[in-house]
Amino acid sequence: MRERDEGERLGAAELGGVLGERATLVQFSSAFCAPCRATRRVLGEVAAMVPGVSHVEVDAEARLDLVRALGVLKTPTVLVLDADGRVVRRAAGQPRKADVIAALGEAV
Repeated sequence: MRERDEGERLGAAELGGVLGERATLVQFSSAFCAPCRATRRVLGEVAAMVPGVSHVEVDAEARLDLVRALGVLKTPTVLVLDADGRVVRRAAGQPRKADVIAALGEAV
């Protein structure tokens, strides 16, 4: 997972989901994306095992405004937000569970 420019903040209203107390895993998905289903499972498992972390999935096709604003070019794209909603890590493609856990270390 690579870093994103600091300063970008996202809120629950923009994402359509509840942010975690410590961190939030934001997943941009599309309907016919097979890796998105696997990513949903991995992020859900990580969020369930780390207290204060939530997983929010965003339908990229329904939220083209947000996709464009954040420069999302493919699905799945995962953003890791800290407790204040700042983007601290970003990755495109299906992540490995170990990489997600490591990226959360920077957010919490």
